[in-house]
Amino acid sequence: MPRKTNGMFFELHPSPMKGEDGKPLLYARPAGDRKVTMREVDDTCAQYKGMVKGQMTIDFETFIDVCRRWMGEGYRIETPLGTFTPKLRLIGEHTDPAKVLGRDVELATIEFTPSKEFVSEVKRSNEGFRRAGTPVGNAQMYDEAFMQKALRRSLVGGFTTINRFKAISGLKYHSAQNYLESLCCGDNPRLRRQKIGTTLHYFLLGDSTPK
Repeated sequence: MPRKTNGMFFELHPSPMKGEDGKPLLYARPAGDRKVTMREVDDTCAQYKGMVKGQMTIDFETFIDVCRRWMGEGYRIETPLGTFTPKLRLIGEHTDPAKVLGRDVELATIEFTPSKEFVSEVKRSNEGFRRAGTPVGNAQMYDEAFMQKALRRSLVGGFTTINRFKAISGLKYHSAQNYLESLCCGDNPRLRRQKIGTTLHYFLLGDSTPK
């Protein structure tokens, strides 16, 4: 079968759930950090859609300026692209509704739910999918022998850092951090965490900070 030369690149990552064979179930997501800037959108609209150059940028800035007022009052904004909804969160922990005041609430983020029409248009323009030549992300976390070997290699002088362990294990930054943090917890922790300057250091228990 000839190699596919168009379509969206995707990469595979393991999820926390496991299949019948005991291995992590995989999920797919777009590969890499591919993005298009507002300037590129603006230039394309001017070149292919006959719009005045810069008009799309002005339109988006106007949308933000107008809609921020409604959203600041708790309104949802429905557009052809989808719906924008303000999401709140409580500051701190609360159990008594009578004690929750306005100052205990803040805007967490703006949620976006795409419209069916927008999703349909994207699907109509999609030309299929092709596997990126990247390894299954963080799958090595489920190989305990590999992780133990990577940890030993990274413990130079009896300690390691997130970036050092990340480089040796091949994990992404937050996964490397989460793994090291997991070894600092429980009834029998293996590592001790200490912040030196701006960097977190993870020492084997019993070891002292290197001079």
